[in-house]
Amino acid sequence: MRNKLERRYGQHDLHFLTFSCYRRRALLGSARARNTFVRILAELREKYGFLLVGYVVMPEHVHLLISEAKVGTPSTVLQVLKQRVSRELRRRKRRVPRGQLSLPFAPAEGSLPHFWQRRFYDFNVWSWGKRREKLEHMHRNPLTRKLVTHPKDWPATAGRPWSSWSFYEKGEQGLVKIDAVE
Repeated sequence: MRNKLERRYGQHDLHFLTFSCYRRRALLGSARARNTFVRILAELREKYGFLLVGYVVMPEHVHLLISEAKVGTPSTVLQVLKQRVSRELRRRKRRVPRGQLSLPFAPAEGSLPHFWQRRFYDFNVWSWGKRREKLEHMHRNPLTRKLVTHPKDWPATAGRPWSSWSFYEKGEQGLVKIDAVE
């Protein structure tokens, strides 16, 4: 029997969302894939009217801290975000020998049936303390995974906004606007 998930919307809380690539594969492992994700996130932020308080894009998963959307729910936003990212990254095929199908994110053993895991984790953030805790958790994630030695190094190079860390520490806006919520 599947677990019945209960999402709590309409309470004007922030939502700490975590979602993973299919079978935790590093499908967002390239700079191009992460840049594509951030660009689409920025487009949907404008379209759906949610506040983006924080984010980090890791090779195999993503953390977002967002408000409820003016149009739809966080579930709707996430569904559209995941669909658009997977479609765009699947559409860009690498050059392969004739008669062979390969996707840019496909592992050596063959193509995967999905880009994302079906479910996602949604935690309602109702207090300033929890907001700070979730931001610190997401910004420490590249360190925890031993991808960098300091959060400032994720983005690996300037202009690669794969985290909201530089907004909170240096006041720098990246490709996607961060909304500091008090």
